[in-house]
Amino acid sequence: MSLARRWLDPIRSRWFFNRPYRQRHLSSRNGITVYLRFDDAYSYLLVQLLPQLEELLIPRLKPLKIVICTQACPPPNGLSAQAWQQYMLDDAAALAAQHRFVFDVSETVRASLPSPALIQQATTVLKTSPLRGTDYLHLLQDIFHMLWQNQQGKLNTLHYMATRRPSPASVSNTAPDLPAIRFVDEPIASGFLLFGGRHYRAIDDFLRLTRRLKQQKLLNNEPIFLINHIEWGEHLVNDPESLNEIQALHARLDIYLALEDPVSWLILAYIKRELVDYYNLTLRVHPLPYQGRDEFDWGLIARLSRRTEISIAPFCRPTQVASLNLARILYSVDEEQRSETLLDLLKCVWCRGLDASFTPHVQRLMTMALDQQQLVDLPETEAWLASNQATCEAYQQPDLPVMVLQIGEQQQVFNSLYRVWRIESLLAEALEMDRNANV
Repeated sequence: MSLARRWLDPIRSRWFFNRPYRQRHLSSRNGITVYLRFDDAYSYLLVQLLPQLEELLIPRLKPLKIVICTQACPPPNGLSAQAWQQYMLDDAAALAAQHRFVFDVSETVRASLPSPALIQQATTVLKTSPLRGTDYLHLLQDIFHMLWQNQQGKLNTLHYMATRRPSPASVSNTAPDLPAIRFVDEPIASGFLLFGGRHYRAIDDFLRLTRRLKQQKLLNNEPIFLINHIEWGEHLVNDPESLNEIQALHARLDIYLALEDPVSWLILAYIKRELVDYYNLTLRVHPLPYQGRDEFDWGLIARLSRRTEISIAPFCRPTQVASLNLARILYSVDEEQRSETLLDLLKCVWCRGLDASFTPHVQRLMTMALDQQQLVDLPETEAWLASNQATCEAYQQPDLPVMVLQIGEQQQVFNSLYRVWRIESLLAEALEMDRNANV
């Protein structure tokens, strides 16, 4: 590791993360732009929130600007197109079940997504519609329903009417109004909203956007969205009887994580503090080879630290050598002790600024973590990391950390900081299924 990182990282991170927090005022001059794709399941969920959002906006932010993108980005994390499509559909179905969206996808669409022919018809209908404002957003929502439920008959009827409707210019001498929608030949990964120069993911960041709009007094009423959202620090199950039943399930949670990623520290510490003892989870950690995630969004980490109330900084970002040293120490510990040991190691790196590639700091970490154990050989550690990587890749998840929740014979796989809430949601579902089975 360079001396610059070893000396400057702790100083810079202490200043950045411990400074007084001030909410930046974002410019509302350009309003809110919504980027969608017809063949994106997250866009399908997002359009169901837009009419209500538009009604809440103050007049100068209306109407919402809708942009339909016709291209998709390559699948993330090296996934095949088929694997990414299957993940997207399953993840959107989980979001729909949690937040009560309509996501009744036909088998035809599930196999191949909305067909190009139907998408072309939908494009024509939306381009020629005279509707504006909330009425147009309801039409947009209906179009997405027709596409994803393969309602060819309804879409054919709308298309027939649209192609025979006279253009506004032919029936009026006034200048045509601005189009309600734009179509651009640009790739996007999935639907998102753009406000004040910041991107807000379709569903995962929607509440963050509404909190921002409320804070800047850009809403005319209290926003009520995603009422089943599980906030950080809140528990879905609180009554003692239900809690005892969940604890009796003896669920196991396996986490595959990158040691150089601060998200790994924040999520692991949060899960240990809030969920492991509370729900009687068995926690197993599986570090991965260096993933290059030491170049991260500091603003995102600051928000996650505040939301989880897990401290971070001063830190010294681990390099590839540092990550390997941490893994080597961890592999030398008994498996049952690894989750606790990893938390101690990561705390030293992410809260005390130890450099795991600097020999004196490595010695301190070894003294802290190892009792009578001998440090395993480097080739054994590398083989262990490679095995973890192969197992993690087999789950075909688009982001890290990957979490595998085992409840009895049922196994559920999910990933990233945006899906930690699924741990509690799945435990509550398992409790309900267990009770129904015993009726």
